[in-house]
Amino acid sequence: MTTAKSSLVSFWQDGKMLSCRRWFISILAYWINLNLILLCLLSIGFFNGSETFSQDKVINIGAAAKIDPAVILQNEINNWSQAKRAKYSKFTITFPENGMVHAKGLVPLGSSTVRVNVLEINTKLNPDLEIRPQTASNSKLNSRVKIQNIISGTNAIAAINGGYFKPQTGVPLGALVINKEVLTGPIYNRAAIGINEDNSYSTGKTDIKFYLKNRKTSFEIDNLNQPRTLSTHSIIYTDKWGKTAPKPPKYGANAIVLNGKISGVYIDPIQIPNNGFVLSAPIKIIEKIKKERNLKLETIYPEHFKNSKHIISGGPFLIKDGEIFIDAKEEKLTNIMGRNPRTLIGYTKDNELILATVDGRESQSVGMSLYEAAKFMQKLGCTNAINLDGGSSSVMYLKGRITNKPPITGGIPLSGILTVNLNTTITSNDNVSKM
Repeated sequence: MTTAKSSLVSFWQDGKMLSCRRWFISILAYWINLNLILLCLLSIGFFNGSETFSQDKVINIGAAAKIDPAVILQNEINNWSQAKRAKYSKFTITFPENGMVHAKGLVPLGSSTVRVNVLEINTKLNPDLEIRPQTASNSKLNSRVKIQNIISGTNAIAAINGGYFKPQTGVPLGALVINKEVLTGPIYNRAAIGINEDNSYSTGKTDIKFYLKNRKTSFEIDNLNQPRTLSTHSIIYTDKWGKTAPKPPKYGANAIVLNGKISGVYIDPIQIPNNGFVLSAPIKIIEKIKKERNLKLETIYPEHFKNSKHIISGGPFLIKDGEIFIDAKEEKLTNIMGRNPRTLIGYTKDNELILATVDGRESQSVGMSLYEAAKFMQKLGCTNAINLDGGSSSVMYLKGRITNKPPITGGIPLSGILTVNLNTTITSNDNVSKM
């Protein structure tokens, strides 16, 4: 009995062990099959979360890596153009070049209207667009010609008139720097715009300082290539001024500075040497440095223009750091505050340059006051803007024609202009739309 019982127990235990083994094997097989199914589903991208591992996704990543940068740039240009169509929806617009839009139309001004022309330029989208000043003559400052004549000697596709100038001679009245060469010094510390080495822009007062110095002495000069305003001023005239330095002031003289030293002192107008300059100053000033050697002219720029390649002055300020700021009294420009034809320049927070002309002195276009001009440039998105020369000087040129309507047909002869140059041949995107 005992033996039978123990055999039965042993049989039951063996059966239980066998059943456990089978159960374990079944569970293991089920788990393995389930994982194989999941892996298959993942491999064909069945689940949204598995897209990273799908074959299609790998192919798409590879294709994205091979996208042509030119395609990306073209998409940016298309997006920019679309944004400008929306911005200038009430104007007639053209796209003369990639990264460049011209808008023209009438805008309401109280009970009147005013005709405006706007050029907006994005040099990031088109690095071949170069902004720079250009004088009427490459050899002398005392010259005036019409804008189309100045353009003919350049590769400019667009231009506006520049800063103020002396009508009788054409000499710029205010600071003008081209390719880091100072052609004329500032007047009344007026506002200017700088075109910087990195294609950015800056604005500020033209507090440029000049020094005649050597290792032992340093003497401040009041101005460079500008008409005299005070008899006590010391002014340097380079060969850019013209052939002859003007007559010195009372109790003054003209000193020729050549090879770093004064080679002669005269009380009459004298010829300016090609490789030197003339110091026109009170006699007592000239006597102090008459025996000095190794004299050099040093120029010190204000902080906001230290990286500027070109500087063109006008005045007054219109917008400063996003706010309307008009300092006509400080810049001695109160006589231009009424409604007049205007030429305006400014730039946006995205480093886009905006050039604008405002027609005036006619029934359909009454011109703008300085405050109205500031409001207009602010509405266009300028964070900084200044006024350039206006009145009969205001003119805009674009691809062979004058786009505004100057008071005098074709515009008056100018001392200088601000040009938009195209440095390489680019396929034009001359789409015209009226929205």
